[in-house]
Amino acid sequence: MTSPTSPSRPTSPSPPTAPATPAPHEGPALRTPAAASAHRVLAVARRHWLVLKRSPHRFFDVLVWPLVDTLLYGSIGLFAAEAAGDGPSATTTVAVYLLSGTVLWHLVHQTQISLATGFLEETWSRNVLGLLATPMRDWEYLAGVGVFALGRTAVSTVAVAALAFAAYAFDVTRLGLGLIPVAALLLASGWAVALLVVGLVLRYGSGAEALVWGALSVVMPLSGVFYPITTLPAVLQPVAQILPTTHVFAVGRTLASGGEVPWGELALATGGTGVLILLSLLALRRMLRTFRKRGLVTRYS
Repeated sequence: MTSPTSPSRPTSPSPPTAPATPAPHEGPALRTPAAASAHRVLAVARRHWLVLKRSPHRFFDVLVWPLVDTLLYGSIGLFAAEAAGDGPSATTTVAVYLLSGTVLWHLVHQTQISLATGFLEETWSRNVLGLLATPMRDWEYLAGVGVFALGRTAVSTVAVAALAFAAYAFDVTRLGLGLIPVAALLLASGWAVALLVVGLVLRYGSGAEALVWGALSVVMPLSGVFYPITTLPAVLQPVAQILPTTHVFAVGRTLASGGEVPWGELALATGGTGVLILLSLLALRRMLRTFRKRGLVTRYS
């Protein structure tokens, strides 16, 4: 007789296998405090380098100002050295160049600064969108800012001319009636440059504001404001001949020295100024169209 089958003993579960220990991750070694500080410093410097690289107009302060200073003061020194060989008349010649150049340059410079900063006031106060929402036309706004710039320039120029007369006995009225076209051409040149700068600020944003104070500084050494353009490097003299301001200052110096009106120079100055105004208006119109089409007004709202 067969014995009953004994129940099978339950199999005891095997102990759980311990998970394999992962290999330690070999990350970058920790920096020393000095190395970490150096890394952060270089990161900030690289950030600003990238900003400069993507905004070429920012190179103005890096390269243009040193070059302008070199041309300006180098040409003044060369002119004074050449004039020294003329004997006693050298002092009078240099004084006429410097004083007439200072008074007349203030006309064009103050006009450009007043008109350009008048527009910048709207960007600083975030009022550009408000202006676009009004029925005001573009030319009406520019005319209004121009009237203000004209008054500001008149007050500033009178002060400069008065000081030149009181301190150095230089009377700007010695230019006679020729002062009228000279002043008008300089005012027009200042407005033309200001319109171009306003268009660049609209198109490229606040980064282009450096051009407001620096655009004319490039023109000044090439225009022979304080010296004849023959003292410029030979390669730059043809460029100076193209600029209308060169011929305006040549007319002003001739009149300040007691000479007759140089009608040829005056005609070149008038024609060149007209072309400059036309190009500035066309450039402003193009950049204003882009400003509206791309909705760049959000930069100032």
